[in-house]
Amino acid sequence: PYRRQRQMCIRDRAITMPGFGTSNRTYENSKKLIQASGAEFREISIQAACLQHFKDIQHEQDKFDVTYENTQARERTQILFDIANKENGIVVGTGDMSELALGWATYNGDHMSNYGVNCSIPKTLVTTLIDHIRDNSSGIIKETLTDILNTPISPELLPLDSKGNIAQNTEKSVGPYILHDFFLYHFLRYGASIKKIYFLACQTFVNDYSKEEIKQVLSIFIRRFFTQQFKRNCVPDGIKVGSVALSPRGDLRMSSDTYYTMYLKELEEL
Repeated sequence: PYRRQRQMCIRDRAITMPGFGTSNRTYENSKKLIQASGAEFREISIQAACLQHFKDIQHEQDKFDVTYENTQARERTQILFDIANKENGIVVGTGDMSELALGWATYNGDHMSNYGVNCSIPKTLVTTLIDHIRDNSSGIIKETLTDILNTPISPELLPLDSKGNIAQNTEKSVGPYILHDFFLYHFLRYGASIKKIYFLACQTFVNDYSKEEIKQVLSIFIRRFFTQQFKRNCVPDGIKVGSVALSPRGDLRMSSDTYYTMYLKELEEL
């Protein structure tokens, strides 16, 4: 009876937290998906709290810099952890392996959770998993997942454009995830040299990207992979799904000041 009572008390709670860059498209999709999945829906706007924080730290609210963006991510994380305390629950992380590799997360913001369920699933596989669930669903869930897959990847931390569309595009900032995941796989799984990774990428994506584009994105990958290790050194626990992972308690042990210019030199000489 005690076990049955505990099971009855457990319920998924999903919280949407619209901010300054939240588009109507992603807001409605999150709302539809939460309600269709049977989770408890809650909406908590972060705008007023962030504006108060800007005032407290004397930051101009129309200065769209890293402080502007990270304030929103950390406010959301605070809300989630505090509600988890209140409800005696845990915060389920949403960050994936590609974001961990590139450090594309706010330190102590969306970078943090109680458990990272996607920490060893690269972005391209996340897309494939959503596609699989979509194909095996129907009704509002299938419709919503289809629109999510067609939505540009974005943290939505910067204001929308004049037409109310997403102005911040992740892949325009750091490069296509399909390239980053390719680099990460060969670099981490096989320890391939930069020269070999570049050669393989040029052969694999010959019809998709020029050699110059591949070289540029590979340079971004090298810089971000090494300079963002400090975030990975304190990531929450998470499950290892594939053959490799980025947790410092598992496959990857690397200092935050690892020397990496030799990799960039190798790339520049190609």
